[in-house]
Formats: sequence, C-alpha cells, structure tokens
Amino acid sequence: MSQTPRQPAERPVPTSADVARLAGVSRATVSYVLNNTAAVRISEPTRRRVREAAEELGYVPHAAARSLRAGRTRIVLLPTAQVPVGPLYSRFLCELQAALRHLDYTVVQYGSTGLDGDEAARAWAELRPVAVVSFGEVALTPYGVDVLKRSGARAVVTLGPEPVEGAHTLAMDQREVGACAGAHLLERGYRRIGVVVPEEPGLEMFSGPRLDGVRAAAAGAGAEVRPLPLAYTEESAAALAARWAELGLDAVFAYNDEYAMLLMRALQDAGVAVPGDTALVGADDLLLGRLLRPRLTTVRVAMETGQRLAELVDRIVRDPDAAPERHDLMAARVIPREST
Repeated sequence: MSQTPRQPAERPVPTSADVARLAGVSRATVSYVLNNTAAVRISEPTRRRVREAAEELGYVPHAAARSLRAGRTRIVLLPTAQVPVGPLYSRFLCELQAALRHLDYTVVQYGSTGLDGDEAARAWAELRPVAVVSFGEVALTPYGVDVLKRSGARAVVTLGPEPVEGAHTLAMDQREVGACAGAHLLERGYRRIGVVVPEEPGLEMFSGPRLDGVRAAAAGAGAEVRPLPLAYTEESAAALAARWAELGLDAVFAYNDEYAMLLMRALQDAGVAVPGDTALVGADDLLLGRLLRPRLTTVRVAMETGQRLAELVDRIVRDPDAAPERHDLMAARVIPREST
C-alpha cells in the first residue's frame, strides 16, 4: 500500500534576533541599519556585516511592525486608473519611484478604474498611506482630501490645472501643449487644422486639454479645428489617411510624436506630401522624430524631475501643517523642423 509522501516542514521565518546573532550585534543595531536610520552613527564595517547576515538568512524588515512603532506607514500611494503611454511620462514616473525608494518610502501603485473621486479617496485611505500623489485620472475633491488626512496621510499632492482645497498642487496644464502647437501652425498660415485624439483608454486627461488648447489658439484667427479620432495601429492610421482629401485639412497636430510618426507614414503611403499638402506637429521631442524625413516639428515639454517631486513629498510629510503650495510641473515650447 502506498503512503502519502511527507510534506517538507515549513522553514521558520527569520527574525531580527537571528540577524543580530549572526552579525554579532544588538537587535537595535540591526533595526538602525536595515531601516536606514540616519540619527545613529554606525560604522560601515558593522553596516556591511548586518546586511550580509540579513541577506544570508533571507530576512527583510516587517513593514507593518515598523509602521506600528513609528505610528504611521511609509507608503506613498500613486493611484493609476490607466497608466499613460509615452516615454516622457514613463521616465518621469520611474524616476519618481526610484527617488522615493531612496528616501525610504514604499511606493504602491493603486488601480482606481471605475471609482469616482470620493470613492477612490476612501479606498486609498484604507491602506493608511503617509502620502498620496494623484496624477489626475481620478478627480479628488476637498472631501476626499479630508478623508485621506483623517486616515493619516500627511501629504496629499494633486496633478492638474486647477488646485484642490487642502492639497498641494502640481500644475500641469496640457492645454499649453495644444496652444503652442496651434499658435505655431497659425503663424505659418495654416487655417484648417486637424487634432489627433487617441482612442486608447487613459489618455483622455491629456488629449482633451490639448485639443482645447488648439481651439483656444484658433478662436481669434478664424481657423477651423477638427478632432481626428485615431487608434495607435497601422490600420487606423491608413484609414484616416485614405480620407485625407475629403477632410480638406492643411495641417494636423498629432497629439504626440508617436502618433505623429504613425500618421506621417500613413499619409506618405497614401500620396499625401508632408509638409507640401499637410503640415504635421507632434509633441514630446523624441529622438526618432529627428531621424524622420522630413524631420518632425514638435512641442518640447520640459517637466520637473521625479527627484524634485520626491523631495517635495518628503518635505511635506515632515511638515504636514504647512500651507498648501502650487508648483509648476511643466513648460512647453515649439521646436520647428521640416514637417511644418
């Protein structure tokens, strides 16, 4: 008769006491080293011995226990309903997260799809973050900010053109990008301007204001502005290019460089000359845009570094009673090239 194989016994979870014994130091020293406590001076050989012992045992500090001792978590919540595509913002988010980790925060991304502002704030508050940096996919309200602060959030930072009462504001008005593109095309004499509106989810918070910016620039010039829905596929671009003659447009702002490059190739394949028949502007100033022929005119967006934002979050966490501040996160200007 066969026997049920014996299951291996669970390995005990290593503790800070185990690390202290292996490293030949006190548990307090282990805590100081692994929690990067700057107030206590510990020699580099001791720090190295503690880290090597922790690595050998597979020990990591218990975040919940540390939070109980400190009276608050070190969680910085980055709510993301849809992560916006594009190298510029991806690079910014990666830099921000790396800088926050270097400052000893735990970065948590939270999917907030389907939640309105107050629902989202209550959901975020359940995690008891010490800080929340909301990138605008969910519109926070003063009530939501208050809920977060009552749950222990010492820093609430929102991104967008308008401030939210009680929160610090990172001003990033995408209308400026569209306004720059529109003003450039108008200066070149174009009056029938198309604006690409990406169909991909999560980009509405960028594409809508950029369209509004072009419309604002064109309002006093008697120019026509026409939205052009476009999916980021060759098929969608080819279908739009096939209708170009009937659209009667003499210029297009293609949302960003990636959509501009996609549309340029489709237009050229359809026999539409750029800029002879249609001028074309992108945004973000990607290297590939400079390698195209014709070289792509673009709106260069200069953003604050993720390091600076991380330092701002840390400063607010240390001084949560400071008056809410407003910081400009980006500035835009046109880089003229051959496509216009």
